[in-house]
Amino acid sequence: MMLSAPAAAGRGTFEPMTDSTTRSRTAGDWLTGRIVPAARRVIVPAARRVIVPVARRAFTPLVRAVSPYGGLLPPSRPARVARLASAPALPELNPHISPWPAERVEVCGMALNVRRTPSSSPAARPALYVHGLGGASTNFTDLADVLSPWLDGHAVDLPGFGDSGPPPGSDYSIADHARVVEGYLQLLARDAGGPAHLVGNSMGGAIAIEVAASRPDLVRTLTLVSPAVPDLRPPKGSAALMPVLLIPGLGEWLLSGVGRGTPDEQARSVVELCFAHPERVPEHRLAEAAAEIEARRGQPWADDALVRSLRGLVRGYFARGPRSPWQRMRQITAPTTVVWGELDRLVDVANAPRVAQAIPDATLLVLPDVGHTAQLEDPLSTARAILALLERANDGFDGSRVEV
Repeated sequence: MMLSAPAAAGRGTFEPMTDSTTRSRTAGDWLTGRIVPAARRVIVPAARRVIVPVARRAFTPLVRAVSPYGGLLPPSRPARVARLASAPALPELNPHISPWPAERVEVCGMALNVRRTPSSSPAARPALYVHGLGGASTNFTDLADVLSPWLDGHAVDLPGFGDSGPPPGSDYSIADHARVVEGYLQLLARDAGGPAHLVGNSMGGAIAIEVAASRPDLVRTLTLVSPAVPDLRPPKGSAALMPVLLIPGLGEWLLSGVGRGTPDEQARSVVELCFAHPERVPEHRLAEAAAEIEARRGQPWADDALVRSLRGLVRGYFARGPRSPWQRMRQITAPTTVVWGELDRLVDVANAPRVAQAIPDATLLVLPDVGHTAQLEDPLSTARAILALLERANDGFDGSRVEV
């Protein structure tokens, strides 16, 4: 989804969908055009009322059993507050910037789509940006631009997302996604002569946690933006249907092309879920997001990648011992900053201090009036937190411009 920092408020209008060919439809067309959408209108509300609560009751004891926090226990020590680099150090945000050019890079036996944001500084270190579930490399257009004086940006489309094709064997577990990210980090380390700065949002944050824990030699600093971590709290709003996607067969059917609405409507739904203030997203950014959704509908692997990645993410929540997400956080040695939107509707902000407490060298920044994708909704504050992290790691930023 290509979205950028909100530059102006605006509301669009939708043309009503008409069908002048109803009489000439085949029986199959009539079934998919009438019966299936009608059934969906019945099943989706029923799923919210029945299936979601039942699934929640079934999963809650399991999460309590395998998670050291279970979404309930307070952190044992206060999280350290992150510092912010002073705003004058940053270049001006350009809300009309286009997505950065893409190139294909061979990684782990597949062609990975990567968008480069080159730095003008010869001393710039590489940074790798990893998007979340249903996202794409374009989720980091603004952040990568603002950080380009200091960081040479690389934003990947994870396998099956954006313009990257499916992985060999259609493997979408967190471990499989992490192997691809590790593979790209190895290329960066070879070319740059050292580790890179790693930034992950949502599912990309969960992947980044796994990578930072397993390959500390490849990660100079770690920034987690609302990482998808185990949580007992029930999803809110549109996110309440997420547990239904875990059910084999039903998840694929709900994501099928029938009855999903237009790309414009779907883009607005995504924005309403991920942004605290969707009304601030300019119309041209919504149009770009809709175009991306339209392109995804032409990819036969797109729904499979979404459902399998979600299931892989949830399976990872139930790993035991040193492989559990909370234990993996404790194994991270890189200097880390955790950034969270206070109005996150997808991953509860109450998890923020627990994540910052679990990672040994982590600080925490909670952004007021921001939702699930802080790098999109407030790229300047996110960039200031990352620059302060660079200063803390003594890696290319002047500490005299950092404020508490």
